[in-house]
Amino acid sequence: MTIRVLLAEDEELIREALVGLLERESDIEVVATAADGRQAIDRALAHRPDVAVVDLRMPVVDGIGVVTELGRALPACAGVILTGHGRPHVLRQALASGARGFLAKGAPGTALADVVRRVHAGQRYVDPVLAADALTAPPSPLTPRESEVLTVAGEDRPVREIARTVFLSPGTVRNHLAAITAKLGAGSRAEAHRIARENGWLRAPP
Repeated sequence: MTIRVLLAEDEELIREALVGLLERESDIEVVATAADGRQAIDRALAHRPDVAVVDLRMPVVDGIGVVTELGRALPACAGVILTGHGRPHVLRQALASGARGFLAKGAPGTALADVVRRVHAGQRYVDPVLAADALTAPPSPLTPRESEVLTVAGEDRPVREIARTVFLSPGTVRNHLAAITAKLGAGSRAEAHRIARENGWLRAPP
């Protein structure tokens, strides 16, 4: 039986290379491709693939959003997310979205076809290199309160607005922000926010 695949990747050269790899396999057919997340969802609904292979970072809707939506609309379609890193929060989000596979972009060419077969058969697959990266990633150096303050602060929200939102005095907020930038080795609040966001260290207020 042929496995019908949708491939979503915003970089055309990578997308075409991956299509070429998959189409070498006699039991796999790429029935649709997409350059952004919204297009991926629409084309999946139109073509009803068995497996959707989606890049984590895509315009409009990211890979986790695509897999989440397809889990609701096409529960029989197994999702595989491609990524360049294995940060713990990304791996957790991918698995929570219902993704059946999580694969590094730098994996051997034959790996993607093998993962497609595995998830189509009902198995899960997490790239061992990404899993190791996730397991060895450092824990957040921020306290829960600092994470909350930085989340509310964003890159440039005024201190008085932050203070009103988190029920602290402006002076206390400034102290937290100074401690945060020092702990993260950041040169600015915007840089601290970026570092925390990329590592999954932000925390929404209760």
